Amino acid sequence: MQALEQEITKLVIETLNLEDLQPSDIDPIAPLFVEGLGLDSIDALELGLALQKTYGVALASDSTENRRHFASVRALATFVSTHRKA
Repeated sequence: MQALEQEITKLVIETLNLEDLQPSDIDPIAPLFVEGLGLDSIDALELGLALQKTYGVALASDSTENRRHFASVRALATFVSTHRKA
């Protein structure tokens, strides 16, 4: 799971153009939105598309579970590992 967390951390940095951050700067359990990285809903859309393209996971825009999935890098890694297409 740690390798997947590292991949997702790099994906977050690349997708959202967070050039001033290194993967080691992002705590896998820190919140991604508001406090933590301070991401917003547009960032969530971009990140969701990148996850879909990279891992083949489907995120429903109207899902009440999305908040939980996007809570942290670790939560995203758990979601991806459970739902990715082989």
